[in-house]
Amino acid sequence: MTQRERTTENHATPSKRMNRIAAVVLFLGLAPAYAQEATTPDADNSDVQGSTSAAGGGMPGAAQMDYGKMVQGQMDHGSMQGGSPPPDARDPHAYSGGLVFGPDRQLKMADEHSFHSILIDRLEVVRTSDHTSGAYDLKARYGRDYDRAVLKAEGEVADGRTEEARTELFWSHAVAAYWDAQLGVRHDSGAGRPGRGWLAFGVEGLAPYWFELDATAYVGESGRSALRFAVEYELLLTQKLVLQPRIEANFYGQRDAELALGAGLSSAVAGLRLRYEIRREFAPYVGIEWAGKYGATADYARAAGAETKETRFVAGLRFWF
Repeated sequence: MTQRERTTENHATPSKRMNRIAAVVLFLGLAPAYAQEATTPDADNSDVQGSTSAAGGGMPGAAQMDYGKMVQGQMDHGSMQGGSPPPDARDPHAYSGGLVFGPDRQLKMADEHSFHSILIDRLEVVRTSDHTSGAYDLKARYGRDYDRAVLKAEGEVADGRTEEARTELFWSHAVAAYWDAQLGVRHDSGAGRPGRGWLAFGVEGLAPYWFELDATAYVGESGRSALRFAVEYELLLTQKLVLQPRIEANFYGQRDAELALGAGLSSAVAGLRLRYEIRREFAPYVGIEWAGKYGATADYARAAGAETKETRFVAGLRFWF
């Protein structure tokens, strides 16, 4: 073969290949329709045997189509997939505006919902060397991921009356992935004790190594100030048995003789509680605490004939919903 014939053959090869590809595509597209018509018992095949298509190269007349449209990608694929959809088919655009449950319940992102929870962290009986009392510590929350209302309440009950109680109401705002800044008010009360009101601000969150930290500063009337610091940790001995160490300390900026409180470190409590989670939401526990009064607060206690340090045995329930 001469060089000129080789050149002619090379130029002709792509067109031949395109024709072969087009013929294969045409055959694959028309084969199902031809087979269906050929196997239909009542079909009249007289026209099929006698009609041909110039573009299809002798294909049956019932399966004729525009070859040019097929090559350009304009084939009607709806007929190849079974024709029109059934009347009960799902509308592909039905949820383009978001899922809606009922007339007024539209699905929203998680940070667009309001959530609420109540945690009773401690509801316990406290036994010391000379008396038995009760104690409670709860926290309630309502709001969204970034902003929520938080209620904290803690107190001691003895002989059917509240000896000492602290109630706080905060607006809490998320400032980081695991931290909330809080601004609110605090009120102290108790049987035979004058009430005290405070403006409160602080932080609460999860410190490195999974320590839960709660630090709050307070400003009250007549130049009073206070600082409360609490930290706890949960050690999972098993999937249901949890050991919880906890430390709390209270500081005051000046003396308060009416409440028998001194300036500086006033009191501190360190304890261990071992709980068994029957369910995550419900867990009985037992524990031990060491409580002490310091500085001028200890002086007030000794003057009143009270102990400045004591060991407490506790038993109670922790639950949330």
